[in-house]
Amino acid sequence: MNLETLRTYHDTYPALLNKIYLNYGGQGPLHQDTWQAIIQSDRHIQEEGPFANRVFPWLSQQLQTLRQELAQLLGTSAETIALTDSVTTGCNIVLWGINWQAGDRLLISNCEHPGVVAITEQLARRLGVVVDRVAFWPWCDDEVAAIEAQLHPRTRLVVLSHLLWNTGKLLPLEKIVDLCHRRGIQVLADGAQSVGMVPLNLPALGVDYYAFTGHKWCCGPAGLGGLYIRRDRLATLEPTFIGWRGIHQTRDAQPAGWKEDASRFEVATTAFSLVPGLTTALRVHDQWGTAQARYERICELSHYLWQQLQGMVGLTCLSLVPPPSGLVAFQLANGQHRQLVQDLEAENILVRELLYPASVRACVHYFTLPQECDRFVATLKHWLQNHP
Repeated sequence: MNLETLRTYHDTYPALLNKIYLNYGGQGPLHQDTWQAIIQSDRHIQEEGPFANRVFPWLSQQLQTLRQELAQLLGTSAETIALTDSVTTGCNIVLWGINWQAGDRLLISNCEHPGVVAITEQLARRLGVVVDRVAFWPWCDDEVAAIEAQLHPRTRLVVLSHLLWNTGKLLPLEKIVDLCHRRGIQVLADGAQSVGMVPLNLPALGVDYYAFTGHKWCCGPAGLGGLYIRRDRLATLEPTFIGWRGIHQTRDAQPAGWKEDASRFEVATTAFSLVPGLTTALRVHDQWGTAQARYERICELSHYLWQQLQGMVGLTCLSLVPPPSGLVAFQLANGQHRQLVQDLEAENILVRELLYPASVRACVHYFTLPQECDRFVATLKHWLQNHP
């Protein structure tokens, strides 16, 4: 993609027209076609009548189309995908769906999202599950060995982010899964930062469960995501959140057993107008190169940004090497991370403060312009000179 074509495409995201947006790890902006798909979908539903019989087949087809698009993105089949509203919901489905016994153990890293950590702490309080932690920060050179050292004979599940949301490090998930499976341990991966950025084939990775969202690197609407469940785990994971979407019904509207596929973990009403929005967002990305080509472009830009930050007085990058992702985080010697984020936003440059480790995170996508990185760096240098 040459620079002129890139700029033209960049400008089809309305949110990018008046700012430098470097917060894709928080939420991706909508492409103009995605935005229109949501509007048109909502209009169609309202014009037909939200509860009209003729609208139900259309809604059902939209849901199935989205499952198929997500399955293609993840290298799997549609029956392994449950639609959810968020990564956290997907993690809840798995973590509460295991038949835990008091004294069972699960292992998480110290770089997990607080929403996921909170679920595990509630498991400990209510069910007596022991939560162990493996340290990926400070910087860990060998995550597989670190995990192995923390496994216990009663460890039943390892929960970790495929791509760490703070350091931007991509974990060797296939090796971690292999280690765990050799010991009879299942693996739940948080794909909040990987789906839409990293090329994925989940069956090849062997992971048992993979929770993801559409509103970050996929640049889809907020409130729609999914959960991948490996085929052989569908029958053993217990549904905890129950609703009409996940069951068969008799002619007199009584439950008649679970759906056979991953939709058994879906509950009830979705914001249906969002569904064509996420489908459109995925198709828009596919028009601009393969998943591998987009990922390589993301890494090229993040390396470019990371390199410009090296040696900058008053700043240290969290990643010791050029990050294998679009996330570039750094710490300030003066500790004024929140002030920097606020001051940058006043300059129409959007980044994010992270609380652990205390840092600032900038994110680049494949359509980020190099000059946006340059302006961010120049503004950052000027700010550091005035905030020693």
